Amino acid sequence: MYRVFEALDELVTIVEEARGVPMTSSCVVPRGDVLELLDDVRDALPREVDDAQDVLDKRDEVLNSARKQADETIESANNEAASTVSEARSEAERLVNEAREQAEKIVADARAEADRTIADGRNEYENLTERARAESERMVQAGKEAYDRSVQEGLTEQQRLVSQTEVVQASHNEAARIVDEANAEADRQREDCDAYVDGKLAEFSDLLSQTLRTVDQGRNHLRASGIGNGRGAYEHQRQHYGV
Repeated sequence: MYRVFEALDELVTIVEEARGVPMTSSCVVPRGDVLELLDDVRDALPREVDDAQDVLDKRDEVLNSARKQADETIESANNEAASTVSEARSEAERLVNEAREQAEKIVADARAEADRTIADGRNEYENLTERARAESERMVQAGKEAYDRSVQEGLTEQQRLVSQTEVVQASHNEAARIVDEANAEADRQREDCDAYVDGKLAEFSDLLSQTLRTVDQGRNHLRASGIGNGRGAYEHQRQHYGV
């Protein structure tokens, strides 16, 4: 770390002693010496500075990756929800159609049976006496009751099958739940990513502040002690900064 202070002081000396450009506030400095000193400063800086720069460089990459994953999760949830709703709607329509066909068949059978019973009763009425007429009427009444029962059973069965369309509502609820969970997961990932980047930036800011304070303290101490006092001053700085 002492080499950082030494190189900074040398850079200041070069700039202060550089030959000025006439009519301007600029000066001419030896490029090779300045670049060499800057390389020394770069090599002497802590490794954590490079790590912090890597975090800054990868910040956009981390954020873009999180956004992409969140978008893919939401799109997958939407596709799954749409597929579930479509399947439920198709199943509900199939159940309703089956119920309607079955009810119509039961009603038709009941009517056919009633018509047949009435026809038999009429034939019996024509061929028999009053007793036959009474029997015919009884059979007609029985046929009507059978018809009513069949119709009622058909309607009951139809209502039972139609009630199964509640599957559609359940599918809508499930689809909404999947989408909500996907949005919540995307928000959580964004928050985790922002917290991670913010923490790394805070660490980098603290490190830079500490480094600048150390550089200023070292320079002030070197000026107070008098740079150029030979080996004694150099050894004193090494002992002071532990280098």
